[in-house]
Amino acid sequence: MENKIQTISKGRIRIAIFFLYFCTGLCFSSWASRIPDIKTTLGLGDAAWGTILLMIPIGQICGMTISGLLISKVGSKKILPVALVGYVAALLFIGLSASEYALIISLIIFGFFGNFCNISVNTQAVTLETTYNKPIMASFHGGWSFAGLTGASVGLLMASLKLLPVYHFAIIGLLVFITLLINRPFLQADLKKEKDPAQAANKKKNKPETFLFLLGIVAFCGMAAEGAMSDWSGLYLIDVVGTPNHLAPIGLAAYMITMASGRFLIDKATQKWGRKRVIQTGGILISVGLFTAVAFPHFITTIIAFMIIGFGTAGIVPTIYSIAGQKTRIPTSIALTIVSSVSFLGFLMGPPLIGYIASVTNLRYSYALIGLFGICIVVLASTIKILKYDKIELRKTDIK
Repeated sequence: MENKIQTISKGRIRIAIFFLYFCTGLCFSSWASRIPDIKTTLGLGDAAWGTILLMIPIGQICGMTISGLLISKVGSKKILPVALVGYVAALLFIGLSASEYALIISLIIFGFFGNFCNISVNTQAVTLETTYNKPIMASFHGGWSFAGLTGASVGLLMASLKLLPVYHFAIIGLLVFITLLINRPFLQADLKKEKDPAQAANKKKNKPETFLFLLGIVAFCGMAAEGAMSDWSGLYLIDVVGTPNHLAPIGLAAYMITMASGRFLIDKATQKWGRKRVIQTGGILISVGLFTAVAFPHFITTIIAFMIIGFGTAGIVPTIYSIAGQKTRIPTSIALTIVSSVSFLGFLMGPPLIGYIASVTNLRYSYALIGLFGICIVVLASTIKILKYDKIELRKTDIK
């Protein structure tokens, strides 16, 4: 195994995984960037479109039922390439969809393969992180966020050139396929966790499932804030702040920039201060940002508030995934599936909850509620026992 490490450097493997994160983010952001065109082409109203947007979560939930177990049996090294090809194919089907029903099927498939990509690429990242003496997970998620900015920019260009989504998605698919071919040889076998005979004999004292659900709740709160920004930041600027429509996208852009850049800084912060402080600081920044936007609904202060929220959400999910993958004795893919299943509900339920509260009151009350989730992150991080050990003690293992 040592000869294998010398032949393929950890740095090259890290680059490969980074680009595969980028590919998954590019596929998703490419779809999101053409939503207005697809909605207009199919002539769908707001109510119908709201139903359409639920198809990706449905597909993801379907994937969650088998992804963890399948990846633990077959290995993320084999599953990730297949899942990414399926993700690209589903993206092309979305572009080819000529009816509402065809789009529904395509989006379910897109969500299904998207979940497999998520679990398998994070499993690869956790395996590589165990060979370092420092945290590196957040930098991979930074690649996903950077892909979001890239995909949105490319989508804006394609739309301005009036290029049909199917041709746009075909270009993206070709780029992803080439990237996969280049980096696939550097994927590694999943981390094999050694069983402690003493703990295995006393299963009642070793229940990782309970621990993982607590981590999932922390990530749930963080992803609820992400959903609030992704789906409602523009409307908040328009409806509450009174910003002209053409300036509304600045809010999401400001948030995405700080979240993406923050993810490239989180690993160093984790190494210096520990996971617990990073998670708690993230929760504090989420609350401060949202409460600032609520208390001072002016354009400049709101944009600054959105940037603060971006820094707050940057480290929550990557840090939770890193802990889940390394601090449990069940297979990494299953641990990640449990955490992502719980946390995903935050991304799914957050935006509709905001909409319901806003319909009764207004968006300021909705954002104030999500601000409380940041406080919940701080409190929960204080109660989870494993976070009390702040030192980063990554298990060193050879890359196979």
